[in-house]
Amino acid sequence: MTLDMEGYFTNDIFIYILLLLAGGISYIISTLAGGGGSLLLVPIVNLLIGTKVSAPVINLGNLIGEPIRVVMFWKYIDWKVTKYYVPPAIAGSVTGAWLFSNLRLEWLQVIIGLFLISTIFQYRLGRKERSYRMKLKGFIPLGLFIGFFSTLVGAVGPVLNPFFLNYGLQKEPMIATKTANSFLVGLVQISTYTAFGTLQGKLWIFGLVLGIGATLGNWLGKIFLEKISNKLFRQFVIWVMVISGAIMIMRSIL
Repeated sequence: MTLDMEGYFTNDIFIYILLLLAGGISYIISTLAGGGGSLLLVPIVNLLIGTKVSAPVINLGNLIGEPIRVVMFWKYIDWKVTKYYVPPAIAGSVTGAWLFSNLRLEWLQVIIGLFLISTIFQYRLGRKERSYRMKLKGFIPLGLFIGFFSTLVGAVGPVLNPFFLNYGLQKEPMIATKTANSFLVGLVQISTYTAFGTLQGKLWIFGLVLGIGATLGNWLGKIFLEKISNKLFRQFVIWVMVISGAIMIMRSIL
């Protein structure tokens, strides 16, 4: 083995370790806050492997980490929401994968970031359970938008949280339903990334390592989730949305 190859191998091991740790920590946060862990992963994955390929890797890591969460929270899934959300989300994800290599919507990230930050006022730091009443049919356009945008940037899970809270889902039902939806859409996302040639080679290994970390994080996160109240859960959700919104805005303007 040459010196260059040894250095290359060492760098890969370092990346794998960091991806494993990042996946675990992000999914503990994601479980306690109803999502957002993936968006917190974006700057880390961007730094380790580059911005152009981070979205496919993050979505692959999510897909690998989600089955155990689906199993753990199976009885809490609201299948009515899934029925309305998943079909348009799949349509949006296919379109997003097709446009992935050519389209960047920085201005839209700023708008979404401002929306997420505004939730701290909408829910009065978690003291208020709803800011309005979300109807089931509202998940149709929401699914289309989230499927499209998440395929482009790799993580917009926190955007869903206000809509789930306003529909009346908290803690286990919210996490279970979001995960079931994300897993079904993720199957299509990974297939379309692969078909369009944006997920290949070593990116599969990066996504696998990230997914193993996410699996461990899911297990630990569920243990912690059982010990917190609905109010504390809402507060976690809101703060992660605010932080995620700030990250999205900074990514767009820097």
